[in-house]
Amino acid sequence: MGKKGKKEKKVKGAEKTAAKMEKKVSKRSKQEEEDLESLIAEFQLLDAKKTQIVETACPPPSPRLNASLSPHPEKEELILFGGEYFNGRKTFLYNEMFFYNIKKNSWTKVDIPNPPPPRCAHQAVAVPHSGGQLWIFGGEFASVDGEQFYHYKDLWVLNLQTRTWEQVKASGSPSGRSGHRMVYCKRQLFVFGGFHESTRDYVYFNDVYTFNLENFTWSKLSPSGNGPSSRSGCQMATTPEGGIVIYGGYSKLRAKKDVDKGTIHTDMFLLKNEGNEGQEKWTWSRLNPSGVKPTPRSGFSLAVGPNNRVVLFGGVYDEEQDETLEGEFFNDLYFYDMVKNRWFSGQLKGPKSHKKKRRRGKKQETDTAVGFSGVEEDVPPKPEEIVKEIVAEDGTVMTIKQLIPISTCQEEQSDSESEEDEEDCNSEKNVLEPCSRSNAMTTVKHGILYVYGGMFEVGDRQFTLNDFYAIDLNKMDEWKLLVEMDPKTQEWLEESESEEDSNLEGATGGNEEEDEEDSDEDSDDNDEDHPPVESGEQYSDYLNRTEQYWIKLAQVKMGPDAKEKKILKVAHAMTKMFYDGV
Repeated sequence: MGKKGKKEKKVKGAEKTAAKMEKKVSKRSKQEEEDLESLIAEFQLLDAKKTQIVETACPPPSPRLNASLSPHPEKEELILFGGEYFNGRKTFLYNEMFFYNIKKNSWTKVDIPNPPPPRCAHQAVAVPHSGGQLWIFGGEFASVDGEQFYHYKDLWVLNLQTRTWEQVKASGSPSGRSGHRMVYCKRQLFVFGGFHESTRDYVYFNDVYTFNLENFTWSKLSPSGNGPSSRSGCQMATTPEGGIVIYGGYSKLRAKKDVDKGTIHTDMFLLKNEGNEGQEKWTWSRLNPSGVKPTPRSGFSLAVGPNNRVVLFGGVYDEEQDETLEGEFFNDLYFYDMVKNRWFSGQLKGPKSHKKKRRRGKKQETDTAVGFSGVEEDVPPKPEEIVKEIVAEDGTVMTIKQLIPISTCQEEQSDSESEEDEEDCNSEKNVLEPCSRSNAMTTVKHGILYVYGGMFEVGDRQFTLNDFYAIDLNKMDEWKLLVEMDPKTQEWLEESESEEDSNLEGATGGNEEEDEEDSDEDSDDNDEDHPPVESGEQYSDYLNRTEQYWIKLAQVKMGPDAKEKKILKVAHAMTKMFYDGV
């Protein structure tokens, strides 16, 4: 048998194995899902009692990840739905809906009768039909302890004009799943991949379904060619010609009993209809794009930007070390040009007011890259990595890695330059960027990329975010901070802390007010009289002058058993946090 025949046989064998695993998982998870179905039914009964639409001006949504953020197809608004939050001991799931007014920079919580039940890792697509619609498919619900999972296979539509929810029931839908991807193309919804998990087993998918928005019917595609392997969390976008691009994703396999092996995918595929007009003949083909490709990662966020370019933001690369996972989180941007089949990295150019002309007689050494305008432009030198550390209230150190573009004036500054020039250089060094994270919510409206929330980890602790950033993809000059994250509001409960669980409360909460007594006690440490920062004093000078004070303070907070290297690290982080806060 030739190589092609062997390959096809291998693919068919893998499909049979996946089918067996899906059947096995379905059987084992049936009891789990029946337990959670009763809880979900309670939520729907409570929601059914609501008969009026209630709009309430509110602060930004509470910290969360794996929600959906969509552009309103008719208005200057963004729509955030669902998501999850984990505080170390409890899992909280949401079905809240928020509208963000772009012009007013304000949030409104909208309670609409009979919404979808709480979920995360679902997919939402906004379409310009009937005054605007928001379609939601699938997702995941979990028990409070995070040990049991329910995977939805329901399809919902929100009429944005009338503010009414409707569950669309049609046969032939994909099986229950989360982590899948869904896009809108030629009056159809395309759904690809995802996974289904029970307590003991899991299965990943690589199937493709379409939902026709004209006749409300599901169809399962059977494309020819060798397509992507089963995965979740991939990139999915529609090309100008009506094809579907798939990039990356994550999956895992059972290597041996109780041992799973994860795979971060970096391959890329195109799903294309090669049939004649009025006919469908879908075919998979492998793409080999040129340019600067993203480094391997999972949990990245994606959106489609101007000029048929896909935006990839952040993510995490988990590396196994002595049976533990160490995650490296990212806050970088990559763009994929669907017309040119080319990747390139996104680098900030800096505000025009800060740019300085190079001195005559000096050689210009710049690279070029294609911006969103499609014109080759000068790109700043390779960015410098800055490590920023923030100490939370319990002493946990959050290490945030950021890529800071090296300013032009920094490279060419001489002793003869004025103090005003030095101030301009210093202001350019302090480039604002989102901290590294995974599972953030992203979307693009009028060429502006919006990034909300997500999470990163420090050791065994997870930090869930609710900060909000925006950047103009046509200019790529600077990030704008719309909502700031306050690390002191981060809640984390160790497993040893005892507190009675409430399934109903845990699954719908996550935005309760902090206990006043605890917050008062936590704030006591902030009232200490630390060495003041003198007028005009640089951070390096302040650190040299007060280092011993901060080391002693770190020793007191961390206890006698703390290692000297760790104490010094925390001391410097506390110093920086105090200096920046002055």
